[in-house]
Amino acid sequence: MRFRDNKEKDDYLKDYAARKIYWRERNSYYHDSITSFLKTIVPAGSSVLEVGCGTGKTLDALHPSVSAGIEINNYLIEYGKKICPEHYPCHAELVSASGSDTDIIFYNADAEDENSLQGLYSSGVIFDYIIISDLIGTLDDIQFVFERLIPLSHGSTKIIVTYYNYFWNPVLRLGELFKLKMKEGEKNWLYIEEIKNLLYLSGYNVSDSGSFLLFPKRIPFLSAFINNHIAKLPGFRRLCLTGWVTGIPSGIHIPKKSSAITAKEEFSVTVLIPCRNEEGNIDKIINRIPAFGSHKKVLPEIIFAEGNSTDNTYRKIEELIKENPGKDIRLVKQTGKGKADAVRAGFDVAKGDILIILDADMTVAPEDLSKFYNALRDRKGDFINGTRLVYQMEEKAMRRMNKFGNIFFSKIFSWLLGQRITDTLCGTKALFKSDYEKIKAERAYFGDFDPFGDFDLLFGASKLKLKIIEIPIRYGERKYGETNIHRFRDGFRLLKMCFVALRKIKFAKQKV
Repeated sequence: MRFRDNKEKDDYLKDYAARKIYWRERNSYYHDSITSFLKTIVPAGSSVLEVGCGTGKTLDALHPSVSAGIEINNYLIEYGKKICPEHYPCHAELVSASGSDTDIIFYNADAEDENSLQGLYSSGVIFDYIIISDLIGTLDDIQFVFERLIPLSHGSTKIIVTYYNYFWNPVLRLGELFKLKMKEGEKNWLYIEEIKNLLYLSGYNVSDSGSFLLFPKRIPFLSAFINNHIAKLPGFRRLCLTGWVTGIPSGIHIPKKSSAITAKEEFSVTVLIPCRNEEGNIDKIINRIPAFGSHKKVLPEIIFAEGNSTDNTYRKIEELIKENPGKDIRLVKQTGKGKADAVRAGFDVAKGDILIILDADMTVAPEDLSKFYNALRDRKGDFINGTRLVYQMEEKAMRRMNKFGNIFFSKIFSWLLGQRITDTLCGTKALFKSDYEKIKAERAYFGDFDPFGDFDLLFGASKLKLKIIEIPIRYGERKYGETNIHRFRDGFRLLKMCFVALRKIKFAKQKV
C-alpha cells in the first residue's frame, strides 16, 4: 500500500493494529485453534521465529526457549509489550528479554525489505522452527521471504506455513460483509501445490502437509465434534478452512557470513525480447533488466526481435544500441509473422547458455528475470515457466474472460502434458540453449502449429521429459500500446493445440 506521507502511514498502522486486536479477541476460537495446532508440531523449549507475529501471543503460548517475532506494525508490538511485560520491542537491533524464563525478541521490520533483517542475521541466532501463519496472502513476493529465512535456519529447521483454503474465499467475503470477520482487502489465494512449489524454489524440501478447522466459530460441543472428528474424514479434509505445509532446508545449511560457501556455477544468459509496436517501452526495459549470471556486473546479452512494427520501434532500438556501445544489445528483424517466428529468429543467433524470453509490454517486471535464471542454475527444473495466476494482478492487467480462459486451458494442458501448468500463455520462459536445440530438432514431430511460441516450447519440453517448474510473477497493466491477443480467435487456436497435444503426446503410439 502506498501512502502520501509518514503521518498517513502511521495513522493506517495504528488503525489496523486496533482492528487486528479487536478481531483477534472476537474470533479467538479461530486463533486459539491455530495455536493449538502449532503446539502439536513445536515442542516446548524450542527456539522459534514467527514472521508476522502481531502482539506475540502465539509465540508466548508455545513456551520456547528463545523466540523472535518479526512484525511490520510497531503498534501491535507496543500492545504486546503491555499485555506481556517480558516482551521488549526493538526497532534497530535485537534485544533479549532479560530476567525472564523465556527470551522473547520483537523485531520491528518488513520481511520483504531487502535490508531489514541484517541485524537478525548478524546476531548469529538460528531457529528450530520458523512460523508463517496467515501471512503469505498479503505478501508481494512470497519466494523472496522464504529465501530470506534460510540463513536463520540449521539443517533440520522446520518451516511451518498456514494459509486459507482457496475455496473459502467467497465464504470469508460474506463473513466480512456481515461483520463476522475483519476486512482484509485483496489477498493472494494459493493452492497447496503452489505453496509447495514456492518452498521448493526457495530451497526447502516439503516434509508434510494437511488441513484442519472445518467449523471456525465456537459453539459448545458442536465445534469440537466437527473439527476433531468430521474434519478428519476423507473428503471433508479438503473442505477445511486452514491448510498447512511444513518444510526443511534442502542440504546442509552454511551460515551466510561463512567464508566456506561454495561458489555456484554461473552461466551466460541471453534475454530475448520479441517486440511489435512497443516504441514507448524500449528504454524502460533496458534500464530495468538486472545484471546476473556469469555477466557479473554487466547486463546479459539482449536481443530484440522486431516484428514489422507500424510505429518507430525498430528505429528506437537502433538508437538505443548506438547510445549503449558498452552493452551487448542486438537487433533481429524477423522475416515471418507472429511471436513464435520472432522467438525462433532470436534464439537462432543467441550466444547465451541460458535463454530467457521477456515480452516487451512490461507486464512482467524485468527485475524478476533473475528468479528464472536462479531456478535453472540451481537445477530446480529444466524448463522454467512463468505464471501470472498466483499473486493478485493489477486491476486492468488481464480481462476477466481472459483469466477464466487461462485457468480453463491450464487445467487441460496440465492433464495433457502430465505436469502441473497453471499459466500456458505467460510469455516469460527460460531454458538451457542445449535443450532448446533438442526441441528445435524435434519440431517436425508436432508441425508448425503455434503462432504464439509458448506451446512449441511447452510441447517440446514435455516430449523430451524436461522437468517443468513455474515461477510466480506479478502481472501488471500494460503502460504503452495495445495487446496483440484476440480473445476468441486465439481461444479457437488454443483448442486446436489441445487436439495436437492429445494426438501427439497423450495418445501417441509407443515405438516397439
